[in-house]
Amino acid sequence: MEAKNLLGIYLTRETATVVCLSSKSKGDNIPDCFTVKVTDSEQPKIQALASMIADGCSERKLQFSEVAVALDCSLFMQHSLHSDFSDPKQVASTVRFDTEEALAADISDIALTFEINSKDETGSSITVFTADKKILSEILLSLQQYGFDPITIKPDVNCLSKIIFQKIPAGESTEGVMFSMLSGHSGYLIKPRDLDGSGQNNSCVARTFLVGPKQNRTDLLAREITMTTALFSGDEKINSLKIFDSAGSVDFSSITEKTGILARNIEFFGEADTSAEESNNRVNRIDFAIAYGAAMSLTEKEQTVNFRDDFSPFQGKKIKTQKALKFAMVSLTMLLIAVGLYFHMNLYSVNRDIKKARTKFNKNYEIVMGKKLSKTASTNTILKNIGYELDKVKDENAGIITAGASVSSKLTLVLKAFITCAKETGLNVDTINISEKNIAITGDTTSRKETMKFFDQLRKTGLELKSTNYDSQERTKRDGFSITLEPTK
Repeated sequence: MEAKNLLGIYLTRETATVVCLSSKSKGDNIPDCFTVKVTDSEQPKIQALASMIADGCSERKLQFSEVAVALDCSLFMQHSLHSDFSDPKQVASTVRFDTEEALAADISDIALTFEINSKDETGSSITVFTADKKILSEILLSLQQYGFDPITIKPDVNCLSKIIFQKIPAGESTEGVMFSMLSGHSGYLIKPRDLDGSGQNNSCVARTFLVGPKQNRTDLLAREITMTTALFSGDEKINSLKIFDSAGSVDFSSITEKTGILARNIEFFGEADTSAEESNNRVNRIDFAIAYGAAMSLTEKEQTVNFRDDFSPFQGKKIKTQKALKFAMVSLTMLLIAVGLYFHMNLYSVNRDIKKARTKFNKNYEIVMGKKLSKTASTNTILKNIGYELDKVKDENAGIITAGASVSSKLTLVLKAFITCAKETGLNVDTINISEKNIAITGDTTSRKETMKFFDQLRKTGLELKSTNYDSQERTKRDGFSITLEPTK
């Protein structure tokens, strides 16, 4: 199966980080990635970012088949709610009402998505993410303008948690562990959960917060951790903190002292982003991880957390299928037309040859049969007539004269009888009428005896007498006759 190239885009208000996962991005290979930032632009920032992303992909000749977008936490809000249902479909059908009731505000202009954190006999604890539909529509339209049609638009913390689950070593327990990460502008607190008891981290509870450029990152993180552990008090106790600060300025010992929880570095994220690294790579590690997680999420069979499902469901696959079907139908139509023309031309050529042959045949038929061929005559009738005529010719050549023989053949028989006995019988012939069916002769001989000799000679030549009339002539003393003959069959 051909590998898909997946493009992950992490969008903030002023920056975009792009990661392209392809068949080359395996093992220790670093995926293609880059970051763009809007400074001064006459265009709206989102449109400017979309343009810069397109330019960056073009410069690096990145090819991709699917796109996913991760939204920065400054572009959405997060809410912890309780649902009376635990089935995802039932939760989905009621989450908008639950959210509106909790916020006590009209959310008709808000797009939302949710994630189930835990389940019990009373229902489920869910995290609801909400974002302004206008902002999401602007992002979507700007990206589509430059050829990017994202299948998913997810919260950044959801994408980041995917990477954490992927990077946790197999068999390592995450019980009581909370991950803390600080990028250049955002902070994330993620606590993995084993939702279905399978031993796999398939869910998490998380919080996001903004990080100012001049804030003390140690004090900020300590305060947020304390607040978060209070919110998670219903869950298992947190006894370990794993922290990664992209700026490398967080004091772990101070965090441990202020929170009472042992703080350590996240090993699998590596070293902090130094100024030199940032100037060379221009990609913040946290931003890279979020964009990478967005791309990786495209491999999931079910997209549970996705803003697009609520305000503008993805139609790309359907459109591609429709285009493929249209192309196939056009191709099939052209093929059928070509085949039709081919057979039509062959039929035209055959009909033309048949017409020429028919014209020639009609002329020959008229010569042989002595009459024109009827336009309505069937092939069987024509063949039957020709066969009959052929039989007559064969009979005549063999000396066999039948009722259907030609006039000349019948006349030959009569004359043969005349020549044989005319002098002996004193034969005089007045009339001879030869038709298709019979021969009529009138004449006389010197006596009745001679007349009978003439009749015998006619029989010998193959003629049969059908009717006979006699007319004795007193004045001339001759024996007159009138007979009708047919060739013997």
